[in-house]
Amino acid sequence: MDTFKQLETLVAVVAHGSLSAAARIEGVVPAVIGRRLDALEERLGAKLLVRTTRSVTLTQEGSAFYEESLRILAELAEAEAAVASGSARARGHLRVSAPAGFGRRHVAPHAASFQLLHPDVKVTLDLSDRLVDLVRDRVDCAIRISDLSDSSLVAIRLAENHRVVVAAPSYLERHGTPRTLDDLAQHNCLSLGESQSRGWTFTRDGEPVNLKVSGTLECNDGAVLHDWALKGYGLTWRSLWEVKDDLSEGRLVTVLDSFSSPDYPVYAMVPQRKFLPLRVRHFIDHLKACYAEPGYWG
Repeated sequence: MDTFKQLETLVAVVAHGSLSAAARIEGVVPAVIGRRLDALEERLGAKLLVRTTRSVTLTQEGSAFYEESLRILAELAEAEAAVASGSARARGHLRVSAPAGFGRRHVAPHAASFQLLHPDVKVTLDLSDRLVDLVRDRVDCAIRISDLSDSSLVAIRLAENHRVVVAAPSYLERHGTPRTLDDLAQHNCLSLGESQSRGWTFTRDGEPVNLKVSGTLECNDGAVLHDWALKGYGLTWRSLWEVKDDLSEGRLVTVLDSFSSPDYPVYAMVPQRKFLPLRVRHFIDHLKACYAEPGYWG
């Protein structure tokens, strides 16, 4: 049985509220609708609908699958429309997630310029330091800065990124400058909440070293950590793009440069590389082109 027909049937039944209503719209008997739903549930090994003579209700599994069915059918319609019109125009709703600080500076401006280039695309940008679930949250593309060692998603590299440990001169005047990694134990390390447990990553004798740090202040917002560092409250481990202006103006200085951490590149994360919607492919290419411009990163 046609898989897409089963998805269309599920969406129609939910939209119209019953098997009989969906059957009338399609011009078939309700038994045909029932057989399609039975086949779909059997193939998935999950109950999607609770059916009575008067109504249908989505189960928890059915609700999640229904949302995905809507997305898949919308993308199929988009692809068919593009082929039928003889064009390869990107269209539809592009949902992008990015870390708050990086997103404000290095995604939001390019999302706006991308939309001007592709007027048939609506862009929704979610700026948050939480890790979104692309499938559950219906996100097309997530921008992340990480080593991605435990990711099951497809990662497309957009740009390089270097991380440094920085502090305000006033903090170092009061507490001294760390010279070795062991010295960090004597310092107040300002960290993102989850990085307190994960630690900071350095290179020692050519090998990566993950070092647990501790401090009296932590926050899940990188902009707050940046502000705390500027005020002299402690050391923090930040990406160079966040602090390069402060370094050039002397508001912050780097420490432990000889133990410079491995690069944490900027990636676009997608659930799969095959059948990537045109709007997503064009957006990723747009970011790559912007980031590759001479002098972009200073």
